Amino acid sequence: MPAPRLRPARTTALLSTTAVAAGLLSAAPALAVTGPEAPAGSHAAVVRLTIGDETNSRGCSASLVDANWIVTATSCFAATPGTSVPAGKPALKSVATLSDGQAVEIVDLVPRADRDLVLARMATPAAATGLPWTRFAPAVPAPGTELTAAGFGRTKTEWVPDKVHTGTFTVNASDAGTVTLTGKGTDALCKGDTGGPLLNAAGQLVGVNSRSWQGGCLATPTTETRTGAIAARADDLTAWSAEVRSATPGWKTEAVVQAGTSLYQGIRMDNGAWTGFTDVQTKAGAVGGIRTAAVAGINSDTHVVALSTNGRIYHTVRRADGSWQNFGDVFGVAGALTGVTQVSAVSTGAELQVVAVSGGKVFHTLRKADGTWTPFGDVAAVSSPISGVSAVATANTDGVLQVIAVTGGKAYHTLRTTAGHWSPWGDVAQAAGATGPVTSVAMAGLNGNAHVVLATDNGTRQYHTARLASASWSPVKELTAHLGGITVKSVGAARSEHDLDLAFTTSDNRVVYTSRNTAGALFTNPVTVPTIQGTPTAPLGTIALAGTL
Repeated sequence: MPAPRLRPARTTALLSTTAVAAGLLSAAPALAVTGPEAPAGSHAAVVRLTIGDETNSRGCSASLVDANWIVTATSCFAATPGTSVPAGKPALKSVATLSDGQAVEIVDLVPRADRDLVLARMATPAAATGLPWTRFAPAVPAPGTELTAAGFGRTKTEWVPDKVHTGTFTVNASDAGTVTLTGKGTDALCKGDTGGPLLNAAGQLVGVNSRSWQGGCLATPTTETRTGAIAARADDLTAWSAEVRSATPGWKTEAVVQAGTSLYQGIRMDNGAWTGFTDVQTKAGAVGGIRTAAVAGINSDTHVVALSTNGRIYHTVRRADGSWQNFGDVFGVAGALTGVTQVSAVSTGAELQVVAVSGGKVFHTLRKADGTWTPFGDVAAVSSPISGVSAVATANTDGVLQVIAVTGGKAYHTLRTTAGHWSPWGDVAQAAGATGPVTSVAMAGLNGNAHVVLATDNGTRQYHTARLASASWSPVKELTAHLGGITVKSVGAARSEHDLDLAFTTSDNRVVYTSRNTAGALFTNPVTVPTIQGTPTAPLGTIALAGTL
């Protein structure tokens, strides 16, 4: 496809009569789909964009990636074709109209420097929880693959259609930042759909429409019949999108999931949207593989404590801006342990409390606010004897460190006061009620109560209890029916503002999430967390959660 006729993707599908008279139409060509109208209810994630005011406006298309953010073409917001767009608030008033009719102003732009693509944040989250969100594709499509483009731009006969139209396109080639396409039959892209999605057969976002020849589009010279187009690649942007979107203000639930020797980190925002999951070792440095990990939130930072396949414990921090510190060897600053099988971590104020199982015993260390570490100490020496520990969990209740350890299939509890004193280990079953043999445990502190979730009977049954602020225990309550009869491999728990968040890895290789707020006794309906892109074929293993601001 010869390049001279390809022009920057700036849209004018919503131009007023005054703007057309001023000659802006010929100065601002772009894209729209000339194919058929999409069936009612389909492509509900596609968004109509209006940029400018009543006397000088232009239109683009976009896609929802969560309740706060859309993805579209950077060039939609350019003052003139071909000029760069700075990060921050758009220069012109920009409004996103969602498929349910909501009109929300765009208040923040985060453009990619290497391609015609931008994430744009809406002033308020999408109100309708039923709107679908577009997921980024895991790989670039091969030449010859058929893709679907969608948008609100012109068609062959309509100047400003009010329905999404679609077209079929065949991949010609791709490079680091673009995918070149040809419309199938007479399908073409024209003015109004710059920024619209290019989707694979699974409905995942492969690219964002950028430029085209516009053959057959309304008001295009009849001599133009070419239907070639260029889209900005989106398939390799899962990690970047996650980092950008995680900066949205509000409480977040940080999750780390182990699979094989890899560890993945993802975030659930306070609007319920999950980011993608990214490989921690690609961000914080390789440590030879990871067997299990714990996570804790301190303000807006995410602390990850990982047990490497070499038996050593490492620590890293994901900062609020999405950057990572390199892994540091905890044994080098807190003393070495041998035969470590489990780790757990929780914050108490600005301090990081870490508990590890070594040789079946429970050890504790503390990372202070200044970054220094105390030596590992055997908790049995300051609490009461315990051995044969197979699992451990921690929680913070108003600065008090709460610990659950599992030995012989039974859960035991101790706590460390704010003054550093430890209580004797106590049998949870005697205080809260008996269960089958415990295989996994998690806990989280909320309003002075330490909520405990147990997976028992080889993961086939799940229970909830709480050590209350009064030091009494609530009776164990079975969650198995509520969770749908899943078989649990690992449990994670965290406080997120006023909610108790729970997540489970399951025998059928899913991550299942549910939550409960302080006002209610019932948990929300469980949902499967979106697939972790890039996860190797190894089954999912342990999971840990933490809340951050």
